Amino acid sequence: MRNIIILVVFLLSQALLAADQTEKDDWDDAWENGFNDQPVIPEIVYPDWFKKSFLELPEDIQEAVDNGKKGIIVYFGQKHCAYCQALIDKDFGQKDIEAYTRQNFDVIPINIWGSNEVTTPDGQVMTEREFALRENANFTPSLIFYDAQGKQALMLRGFYPPYKFRAAMEYVERGYYKEESFRNYIFRANPPPKFEISDMNHEDFFMPPPFALDRSRFQAQEPLLVFFEQQDCHACDVLHSEPLEFEATKKLLTHFEIVQLDMNSDTPVITPDGQRITAKQWADQLNLFYAPTLIAFDERGHEIIRIDSVAHVYRLKSVLEFIVRKTYVTTPNFMTWRFDSIFGGKKLPPMEARDEDFDDAPQGSSN
Repeated sequence: MRNIIILVVFLLSQALLAADQTEKDDWDDAWENGFNDQPVIPEIVYPDWFKKSFLELPEDIQEAVDNGKKGIIVYFGQKHCAYCQALIDKDFGQKDIEAYTRQNFDVIPINIWGSNEVTTPDGQVMTEREFALRENANFTPSLIFYDAQGKQALMLRGFYPPYKFRAAMEYVERGYYKEESFRNYIFRANPPPKFEISDMNHEDFFMPPPFALDRSRFQAQEPLLVFFEQQDCHACDVLHSEPLEFEATKKLLTHFEIVQLDMNSDTPVITPDGQRITAKQWADQLNLFYAPTLIAFDERGHEIIRIDSVAHVYRLKSVLEFIVRKTYVTTPNFMTWRFDSIFGGKKLPPMEARDEDFDDAPQGSSN
């Protein structure tokens, strides 16, 4: 009888835990379904535990190590970026994530349009904007994890939901980055199902197999857009709802050849550079760890840009415009194009001293 009671209590506790987790997942899902990525008003306020740095990053790293931490996180952001607000609210806003971050890393904010001087971990001196450009921080927020030696352990471009963000921090904090790619770590920790749970979302504009995407010998007529997705993927479902249903996006997509691949499958593919491999092998090469990931290739098979984080209506539209207008031919960096379109090519104002609120530089839009 006693054993039966213990078993019942155990099963009840597990059911309550499962229900609690389901409620959290549903809450995150509801937020993601309703997420609006237009610029936020008023300006974003950083958490008060972000480090107020003089942007001497080698010194910041040493100070973090001296305090028993694993390194620093350099946060590239903007004051009106909806995705930055999501990072602060939905990731750093989780008590366990905040505690884990503060225990293991110092977070140092960088304004991607800023003109303040930065000494980078490798000893170079440049402005905040130049640093963001050098690190290809195309999408805000972008986070670079630097270890105790000042080496880049991981870079995340864009916003990721809490479960993925926790995994990224653990990947760095526990030193797995020294042994394996983040994709392999994620795959090992959360392998895809061994049986088919559900089909992936279909769109009429997806090209049917066989997937002969080689552009290395003969130039194509249009750019290529590859949707790397997976089965049982809520984020993929969200992408196929409002973002792909937006009328302006639909029009832009007519200028592409578009393919959908299951990033964990053995589907044969001839890649844009002529390799004959599987979709999974290609995803391994590209180190894809987030579904959906969208990668655009030009007419000769060279990668233009990728979106490998949460992307809703306005970010997706901006990226597609960047490609369709062929802006990348003269301005290869998406961030530079956004800067020119926001500020009209004007120079940034003179460098100013940083104050405690970091309100020292011009701000752009969130896309």
